[in-house]
Order: sequence, then structure tokens, then C-alpha cells
Amino acid sequence: MEQSELMKKVCFGMTLALAALGLLLGYALAGPEPDAQEPFDQGVTALTQGNPTLAVEKFTAALKNNPKLPEAYINRGIAEMNLSLWGDAVGDFDQALELAPNSPEALYNRGLAYSRQEVFDKALADYTQAARFAPQDWQIYYNRGNTYLDMKKAQEALKDYNRALKLHPQAPEILHNRSLAYLALDKPEPALADADKVIGLKADYARAYYSRGQALEKLGHKYEALAAYRHFLNTGDPDADAPLLQKTLERIKDLEAK
Repeated sequence: MEQSELMKKVCFGMTLALAALGLLLGYALAGPEPDAQEPFDQGVTALTQGNPTLAVEKFTAALKNNPKLPEAYINRGIAEMNLSLWGDAVGDFDQALELAPNSPEALYNRGLAYSRQEVFDKALADYTQAARFAPQDWQIYYNRGNTYLDMKKAQEALKDYNRALKLHPQAPEILHNRSLAYLALDKPEPALADADKVIGLKADYARAYYSRGQALEKLGHKYEALAAYRHFLNTGDPDADAPLLQKTLERIKDLEAK
């Protein structure tokens, strides 16, 4: 089956605070090909229902029947990323790009996999190439910004967050990470403004209270900073936010001692 015979549907999904996982692809065959269609559809269902192990199995079965299906490689790669199999995921995105060199989904997801392996130069190259083919996709700029932030290049990150917000205004995750970029640039006023916008949009966005506390502390507002830190301490995820919660305890102790 040739790529031109496929009709694609893209579904965007956010998962991580600093990185988004997955441009999930669906496909419909122009002619009957049940041997590939059925396991592919089962793989999509498994992935969307949170069963990446089964999804890998089903996409592998689809590829046995149609080894020239880039969507199956991309979706299997997404499933592998959910299993933290970053090298396997990169291999599948490589395969997809051999079949569809201009696929922004394959480039974007390979960029995510490289980012999680801290291979930042390759991640940036993939995001930049993906943006050429999908210039209206806010997640590309958002995740390229996250990579710049991981590289401690806050000014470049800020530019990408601004681009992402033009395409997806009032997005809490972009505003929150832009507040982190402002904090890294020692600009607490706009950092505080962004943290407050996040809280206004999504009151249960716990990490925004930590960013708010940082900004308030930099601005010399001790008691407001303490209130923000304590709120985060009570609402942060004990597992996902464990390092930040520890830092919060340290900041509270330091501020109380002053």
C-alpha cells in the first residue's frame, strides 16, 4: 500500500510537564486490507487506553502484514516511549522517516525520544525540521523550548514559548514553562504574571504555585512566597514532584529562618 493511499488523522496529547509525548496516527485503507487494518486499529485502541505493551504487539503484527506503513512505526515508537524504550523508539521513527521523509509526526516524536535521552542537539534538529513541515503545530515549538530550557538556554526557550502561545493562547503548560524561562532569566515580574495566569486557568496546576513562590521570593515578598510554597507542598504529586517538594521544604525553612 502506497503512502498516497492512506488518509491520516492526527491526535495531539500532552503528558509531561516538560515534554509532550505522542502524535498518535490513525489510518484508513483505500482498499480492503484486513490483515493490517485490524491489528493496527487494535494497537491504536490499546495505546489510547494506556496499554503500550499490547500496542507494541499489535503494531508489530500490522507491520508483518504491511512493512511499508509509516503510521505503524510511528505509533509503535510512541508506545515504546511510554515504556521508556527510547532507543527502540528512535529506531522506529528512523524507519518511518525512510518511508516518509517529510513526516512531521516522525520528526517530532524522534525529537521527544532524543530529548528524553538528553541528546539535545539531535532533538533540536528534529524539532526544527518538523516545524518546517508543520509550522502551525504549537507542540513542536513548546517542546523545542523545553529542550532549550534543559540546555539552560532560557532566551531561546522564551522565543519558542512565545511562538507556541501565538498558536495556542492561554495554554497552562506553555505559560508555566514560560514562567520558568523568565525565572532563569532573573525576570520575576513576568514570571509571577505567568504563574498567576496558569492558576487562573487551572487552579489545581500545583507546580505553578512553586513557580509563584520562586517569583515572589525574588521580589522580596516573603510571606506571600511562603503561602505559595506551602500550597504546593500540600498539592504536589508525591512521586512526580518529589524533587521539587524537597526543594520547597528547603525554601520554606530558609524563609522562616529569616
